[in-house]
Amino acid sequence: MKKEKTIVQDDARGDSPAQLIDAKIAQLSDWRGSMLAHVRALIKLADPAVVEELKWRGVPVWSHGGIICTGETYQKVVKLTFAKGAALADPHKLFNASLDGNTRRAIDIHEGETIDGKALQALILAAVTLNTSTAGKA
Repeated sequence: MKKEKTIVQDDARGDSPAQLIDAKIAQLSDWRGSMLAHVRALIKLADPAVVEELKWRGVPVWSHGGIICTGETYQKVVKLTFAKGAALADPHKLFNASLDGNTRRAIDIHEGETIDGKALQALILAAVTLNTSTAGKA
């Protein structure tokens, strides 16, 4: 099984993953940087024990007992992809992308849109609960 490259420790310059995510946000000098910073803050509020990493050529990843979600930025969307999203209840209907798969679900946020912070935090906590339960280990 091939291991994915993960930056968990400091990089060659001594920057931590959190500092590298800060730099990525700063590079996105438009609405995407602000939105990524906003959802990052909500994630960290929901789970203060969350681990921040960079994987797959600089994609922010938040983990706790396994991957919770990734924060990808594209030209027209900030995408939060939940690794086990299909197994999560979504009573507030935040998931609006990657709905056909058996495992992942995503939230696409476009310019000018807002996200329900309390609903996102509940989804984060549900993902952590799943990851840390015996059901999430499968």
